[in-house]
Amino acid sequence: MAPFLPPKVAIRGVKERIESLLVQGDRLYVGTALGNLNVYSIDEDHTDEEDISALVETKKNLTRRAIEQLGFVKDINSLVVLSESTVTLFPLPAFTPPTPLSKAKAAFSFAIHSVIQHIAPDGKILRPGSGDFDKVKPVPTLVTFLVVGCRRKLVIYSWKDGEAQDAKEVVLPHSPRFMAFYGDKAICLAYSPTEYALYSMENSSLTEITTPLSGVAAVTGASAFSGLSSYMTLGLGSKAKPCVAKISDEEVLIAKDNSGFFIAFDGKLARNSTVDWPAPPEELAYVKPYIFATLPPGSVPMPSDNSSTTVVSGPSFIQTPVIQIRSAISLSPVQTLPFPFEPSAPSPPSSTHIIRLMTSSPSSKSPLLLVTTPTDRNLAASEGSSIWLFRMKSWAEQVDELVEAGSYPEALALLDTIDQALLTDKDKRRALIRALNAVSQFQSAKYDDAINTFIDLEINPAKVVALYPDTVAGRLSVPREDWIPLFGGPAKKAEEAANVAIGASGSGSSKDDLHEGTTSAPQNLSPSETLERITAPLGSVRDKLRTGLDAIMPTGPKDDDTASIRSVKRRDKPEKPDDYRRSVETLLRYLSDRRPKVAGALATVNITPSQAPQLSPLSEASVEDLFTLPNASLSSLTPDQLLRFAQIVDTALFKSYLVIRPGLLGPLCRVENWCEVSEVEEVLRAREKFTELIYLYNGKKMHAKALNLLRQLSNKESDVTDKLMPSINYLQRLGPEYLDLIFESSRWIFAQDRDTAFQIFTSEEVELPRQRVADFLESIDPEICAHYLEYLIHERAEEDPTYHDRLAQVYLSMTVRSKKRGDQEKWKASYAKLLDFVDTTSHYRVDRLFGQLPTEDLFEARALLLGRLGRHEHALETYVYRLQDYLKAEGYCKRIYQPGTDTANIFLILLRIYLRPSARTSSNLLTPALELISRHSPRIDAVETLQLLPPLVTAEDVRTFLLEALRAPIFDTRVIRDVSKSRNEQIVRKLMRLETRRVRVTDSRICPQCHKRLGNSVIAVHSPGGEVTHYQCREAFSKKLIDTRH
Repeated sequence: MAPFLPPKVAIRGVKERIESLLVQGDRLYVGTALGNLNVYSIDEDHTDEEDISALVETKKNLTRRAIEQLGFVKDINSLVVLSESTVTLFPLPAFTPPTPLSKAKAAFSFAIHSVIQHIAPDGKILRPGSGDFDKVKPVPTLVTFLVVGCRRKLVIYSWKDGEAQDAKEVVLPHSPRFMAFYGDKAICLAYSPTEYALYSMENSSLTEITTPLSGVAAVTGASAFSGLSSYMTLGLGSKAKPCVAKISDEEVLIAKDNSGFFIAFDGKLARNSTVDWPAPPEELAYVKPYIFATLPPGSVPMPSDNSSTTVVSGPSFIQTPVIQIRSAISLSPVQTLPFPFEPSAPSPPSSTHIIRLMTSSPSSKSPLLLVTTPTDRNLAASEGSSIWLFRMKSWAEQVDELVEAGSYPEALALLDTIDQALLTDKDKRRALIRALNAVSQFQSAKYDDAINTFIDLEINPAKVVALYPDTVAGRLSVPREDWIPLFGGPAKKAEEAANVAIGASGSGSSKDDLHEGTTSAPQNLSPSETLERITAPLGSVRDKLRTGLDAIMPTGPKDDDTASIRSVKRRDKPEKPDDYRRSVETLLRYLSDRRPKVAGALATVNITPSQAPQLSPLSEASVEDLFTLPNASLSSLTPDQLLRFAQIVDTALFKSYLVIRPGLLGPLCRVENWCEVSEVEEVLRAREKFTELIYLYNGKKMHAKALNLLRQLSNKESDVTDKLMPSINYLQRLGPEYLDLIFESSRWIFAQDRDTAFQIFTSEEVELPRQRVADFLESIDPEICAHYLEYLIHERAEEDPTYHDRLAQVYLSMTVRSKKRGDQEKWKASYAKLLDFVDTTSHYRVDRLFGQLPTEDLFEARALLLGRLGRHEHALETYVYRLQDYLKAEGYCKRIYQPGTDTANIFLILLRIYLRPSARTSSNLLTPALELISRHSPRIDAVETLQLLPPLVTAEDVRTFLLEALRAPIFDTRVIRDVSKSRNEQIVRKLMRLETRRVRVTDSRICPQCHKRLGNSVIAVHSPGGEVTHYQCREAFSKKLIDTRH
């Protein structure tokens, strides 16, 4: 990268020797060796030489001798002039009256610095960040320092808000020849090219600067100092002078021999790295952030020409003075300008010009001016000196060139030095270059650093995933050579792309070479770029030791032999087998960082993975659309963009787990995710990750695919439970919106095992439409439907008459069909269920079921239904006349009997049916009637019962009934009277029968007990045989009779 345009001549043909320059505003002040001051107007923006500058005025004999140095003090609007070892102030614009600084006698140089200070009332300088600064809140003051280096002393002049302060003198061991400020903290003093010191303005202390030993002397050409005698005659530097350049308020650059050292304000090295020039620089200057050095002829090697086949025994050198420009950040050369600067100018003889860098002021913002003077006296008299103006390219152009060259760290460092006002899109460029630098780091296997940057910049996940091969990125994968353009970097030129393609094919590299090796090929540089990246000659310290960012920056192609050796070494370098795994592990960290944040952003707009089936899948978006998603904070993205981010992240996370952590696939599939199924299902099938695939299908509501896969897997099982339960468990979790799928997928399970399949519809996790489930089960088998309805009624406490009616209807249809088929076993079972249901359940509609019963069958069910309808007499008639089951009739009465209600006379109704039959029957109903009377006499009206009894029924037959009736206080007294009368008549009849019976006692009749003659003794007659015994023998004989009977 060449940060500066070729120098343009600002002023040509100045006959007087130029000793000093100063740019102040649009004025250029030129001090000559004759003491004259030429004032020019200068316009840096003009490209035409004649328009760059114009002579405004000339101050003849401003001083008696040469004007060695110029400066400007803004506080007093005065020009500072060093001449004849005296410093004089000339007010502008009149230059009168001059004010010599009397204390600054025998002056060698001066330095000017202006700063805003915060001075407390006690005179203490407060700096931002200190505790006193926040408490006191001092008023800012503009302070300007003019430090004059005199013979073995410093004289410090200062102004505060334009008011002069007392001068201060500092005794020194040597005379400072050049000085540079560290802000307002310290001053770097250059005594000689090898001796430097630091004076602290805060504590007025002096510190000698010590540096490591400088490198070996540079190899220069034999003609390096040719023409030096004529140069000496002009007085343009008869001996080497110290070189000091202010880099910032924290460090300055000093030159010792071939090396440049960065010194901090405490006198120590500010950096470990040094600047290694091929020869001691003659002049130093700094224009932020570049270091200018004037190098003598014969010290800088000529750029190598790779196309040349000529064998050169040693390096050739440029035989003219050279301006070498280095980056103060990386310390590597960025531009080399050999004299003459104009390409059209004829090459001058060796060492015919002297080049002097003359910074207009210590400020790095001022333009850099360069003076060239012929060393030949006659040529100098005829042509004069020329003042060249260095113009920097725009910051944007410099940054773009660094990016195009792949120097991303340098581009970032350069951006850090640029003020936001000078580059309005600085933040945007920084983000872009950081992303490109992260890609470069990724190419170099610095995966953690790259991913950290991607996270910090909130890079589009599609671009991050695209850096990986197909196994992780799928269709998003991008070839290595397209990574930089993908992230917004410059696309490779056609020729370069072709060379890369040829090189890749020749070396056998593949698209996945990032995981096999990360060494990038050397960049091909144009001749001009090669010139800009000229390094030190062979044998220099720079060639042996490269430090800082320079050590990692490309330095242009080497010669063919060297390049071939380097390429062989690179190919022979063993690859790291874990690079691919490390890269995927790092990707997991990135995806794990993005996933919860994207999910949270989606949740704020009420979008969850459960809505994925209703949203656009990732496969519908083209790769180009995914790559155009913005690199922005999640809060600024639209819901559609957030959705794509979530889909990309989860799909990549799934594939990454599949590659290196397959054990985490299951947990990922079981939680809600945005993984794109089409991207991973075939891979899961190929690896037989069926459990994870089923979880994934379930999470994406692709239940048909999951169930088909479960059916396929069931073919591999021999045990019925292992074969069917996975599908049953899956179906049990499906909701009513998938009812048709449940029905369709359960048919093959019912075909295998109906009892096991029935569990599908008994899950308590979801509630299915019961009516539709009953219809489906009845279409398979009414018995299964009945089982389901029983489950609803008994276990789920369903009281809706619809399901009770449905169960009764199913029982009835099962009963009728089994009887038609002649299947007595099923008929008995189904009929028993129907009877039990009709008798024990009260939530069905009785009239509806009664109307469905056949008229000539199922009489018991009819009887129960008649009872439910309140038609108890008809129900009992059915039991008695149709079924002739008197016990069930009696049991029916017992169930419905309730005293004091309409059913209080139910037993009397049954008795009436027995004793007054309304239908012809061949059965004797008197016996069940009498049994009914004997068992349930308390529940039967006695009068009605007696009226119903036929005449031939004896009191003994209804003895129990009558005894109970007599105990009843409500029994009628007429009945008691009639019964007593009947009893008396019975006794009288019995007495008459007994009285009519006679026995004859003769003298010969013997007592059967004592076997003695009866004679005239008192006798006793025993019934019913009429045996006659002595009266005293009666008890013994009666006992004997009783024993004999038993």
